[in-house]
Formats: sequence, C-alpha cells, structure tokens
Amino acid sequence: MNAVSPNMADRVVVVGGGVAGLSVALRLAPRPVTLITAAALGLGTATGWAQGGIAASVGADDAPSLHAADTEAAGAGLTEPDVALRVARAGPGLIDWLVRIGVPFDRTEDGALALGLEAAHGRRRIVRSGGDATGARVLEGLVRAVLSAPSIEVVEARACDLLRDTRGAVAGIVAERDGARFRIPARAVVLATGGVGALYAATTNPPGALGGGLALAARAGAVMLDMEFVQFHPTAIAAGADPMPLATEALRGEGARLIDETGEAVMAGITGGDLAPRDVVARGIFQALQRGRIVYLDARGALGAAMPKRFPTVAGLCAAAGIDPAVQPIPVRPAAHYHMGGVKVDAHGATSVPGLFACGEVSSTGLHGANRLASNSLLEGLAYAGFIAEALDAPLPGAIIPETVGPRSVADLLSIRRLMEAQVGVVRDAAGLEQAVAMLEPRSETCDAALVALMIARGALTRRESRGAHWRSDFPHIAPAAHTDTTLATPNAERRETTAAATELTS
Repeated sequence: MNAVSPNMADRVVVVGGGVAGLSVALRLAPRPVTLITAAALGLGTATGWAQGGIAASVGADDAPSLHAADTEAAGAGLTEPDVALRVARAGPGLIDWLVRIGVPFDRTEDGALALGLEAAHGRRRIVRSGGDATGARVLEGLVRAVLSAPSIEVVEARACDLLRDTRGAVAGIVAERDGARFRIPARAVVLATGGVGALYAATTNPPGALGGGLALAARAGAVMLDMEFVQFHPTAIAAGADPMPLATEALRGEGARLIDETGEAVMAGITGGDLAPRDVVARGIFQALQRGRIVYLDARGALGAAMPKRFPTVAGLCAAAGIDPAVQPIPVRPAAHYHMGGVKVDAHGATSVPGLFACGEVSSTGLHGANRLASNSLLEGLAYAGFIAEALDAPLPGAIIPETVGPRSVADLLSIRRLMEAQVGVVRDAAGLEQAVAMLEPRSETCDAALVALMIARGALTRRESRGAHWRSDFPHIAPAAHTDTTLATPNAERRETTAAATELTS
C-alpha cells in the first residue's frame, strides 16, 4: 500500500503491468501512484514473453549515433531522427538502472555484458538475461522493485473509462472488478496497456492484447498516429498453439537459416537475407507460404544442440511442440507481434488530451516509424518512463464530470481475429480492406476490439503505398514519407490529417 496523500486525487494512475507501466510507477517515486493491472502483477503482459533483449550501444565499437541510424533505416522513412537519437543515448544508462534494481544480465567470462546480434543491427548490441528470457527477467526485477516501493499501490482491476473534469482534462479512471465499477481520481493517467496482436488469429501476444488502452484514448478524443503499422514477427513457431510461441530473431543472428521443405533458402536473392528487417523477412516467408511452400527455421547441428543452454525458452517451446531443434528444423510463419502505431505523444509522453499520457507499445513516439527495429521495444518503454516522470506536473483535477459509459458488448472476437488475419495482415489490398471496414463499422460503437481493429483497417485503406510493415499489393510503390494523425469524431467518423515525416526514405 502506498503512502497515500490526504487528498485522494493527489496521485497518478498508471494503467498496465508490463515494462512501461512498472517503470513509470517506479520513476515517479516518491509521488503517490496507483498501478492498475488487469491480472496479478507479473502475469498477462507481453513483457514477460520478450525473448530477444534490450538494444543498447554499450559495446566498444558502438555508439548511440550508430544505434539511431539502424533504427531510422528499419523505420522506412517514418522514424523521427531526434527521437531515435534521444532514446539510443538513454540506452546504456537504462541498462545500468536495471542492474541497480537487480536484473541479472548475461556476462562474458571477464564480466562484461554479453552482447547479441539481431536483424538490421550493424553492431552486437543486444543485452540479454537468461539467454532468451530477457523479458521475464526484467519483469521479475521490476515487480520486486514495485512491491517494495512505499509510494506504489497496486490494484487488480480493468480500466473501462477515463474520468474528465470541468476543464476537459483527464482526472482519473473508472475501474471495474468483479462486476462492480468504481472511480479512482488522479492528477494524471498514464496508459501503458500494450498492443493489439490478439486482434489477429495468428499472434505472439497474450490474449489480452486487444488495444484496450487505444480505445480509451480514442474515445477521449486523443490523436492517434499511424494506426495501420502492425509488425508481423517472421518466425512464430507454427505448431498449432494460440498464442503462437516465438523463435527469437537472435537465432538467425547466431546462424539459423530460413529454408523451405526442399532445403532451399527462402530469403535467397533478397538484400539482407535472413538478417533483413522484420517486415522484409515476414513478407518473404508469407510469399513462400502463398506459393504452397512450408517454411522452417533451420538451427540443426551445433546451434540446435546448444539451444537448451543458450536459448532455453525456445528450447522449451520446441520440446512442448515435439520438436528437437538439434535434428529437426522448426516450422515457422509470420504472426502479429507489435504495433508501431498508437496514441500520439510528445517528447514527454503527453497525449493531445490534457492529463493523459502514454508509454510503451500503446503510444506512438516516432521511434519505430513504419517498422520497429528488433529489441527496441523494451528500450522505448524504459526510456519514456523516465521522460514522463521528469516532466509530469499535472495540477489537481477540478470538479469531475459524471461519466457516461455506454454499454459495451463483447463482439464475436473470433470473427474479428479471422477478419484481421485475412484482410489486414502481412499483405493488404483495397478489396480486403474495404470488406474489413464494412464488417467492423457496425460493431465499433459498442465494442472496443472492433473500434481498434477498424482504426487499423481504415488507416491501411487510406495509406495508398507500401512502406515498412504496411504492404499494399495494389500500391507496391513508396509515396512521399508522411504520418497520418487520426482523431475519432464518432466511431464511424474519423478526422485525418497527413503531415510530412522529418526524414524521407532513400533507396
């Protein structure tokens, strides 16, 4: 329980129990924080499933400018250079902060951080813990720190609406637990609710990753940025599980190859090959599957034999699927993994709505652009937690306006997931996107999952080009680099504004 101020509104509410939410709560100390988690602390979050690591330029041959340049290259013209450099510069200090709170990163024999290589990185800069268990180790460390912090109160509940005061500022949340709703007033609300992967039939995300925070922000009138950009991880293990287990990109960094059932290299002739950016590899695998090929990640031999020690998470997932990677290739396919779009925020994590902030995957900071660079996700959540804490200075709320939460239905989620997979997936076209929009619009007013899916589909339909993770088979060219700001007027009417990006993609 926290050291509660005599004024119950004198606190910040943080919604989300992953790396972003926990880090914001810790960084705000000693200010009072109420942390809202949909599940028990440490459960139900994508952070714990993150295998790759945290990108940080800590190597002797590395520098923040090099890390930022790789981030920009992967972002396909929509990464903001100042954001990339600022986050890259924060990386080494964030690793030090995690070490101080007890996260045990992997080390070499001489005690230096062991650095891995992942696709589209020009240097070894992936800091890991437990081989491929980085997310789980980081989450454990953050949870321990939160539980020992006297300024943080943890409430297990679902955030179902935002409170507003007479000035129009966000003034807390309406939470729901065991069917009962209750108010939690606050100076400010920080959304750290994660992504949208569970809107797709094939995903590596937890079942709760339905974009709930995006719906809260959109219905409150917040500007949303580049909602159409959904990253599909190329190597989800295709063994029938839902969610799909992940074969970390680091395996390809250590020599695993993508092959088809004949042994031919899937990425042959494509720039970057098996270590091309994720969007490129995902499309390469998708196109092979569309041609009737079966795609495998081949780690047979020494890498597969060493997997239980070097990549124990993947080894365990393979064992559960009856696969021995030392002698069998791992069947893989693309799956929805990360959302680059989100609630538009400024350099301090503030949204366009006073009193409302966003951190982590729910936000769109300008870091990831059209395609996130591997192992930049945990980094972004950690970095912006600090940026938010440094700048958050919201006044006490005014008189709170009675909330008017309408009834929210739980639409047929299975049909939404199948629709998004089929029509708003790795490769898109106008006919499929128009079908998705037509089917989602009638459900969007009362269903948050349908609303978020609709914003993604509409954004994809409007963006008549192919860029990064957004690929239109009917518009395969690249148009001038531009962001799309969207504000929800009503669920069936959006206001859109296109703004030029700070950089242009060069070929």
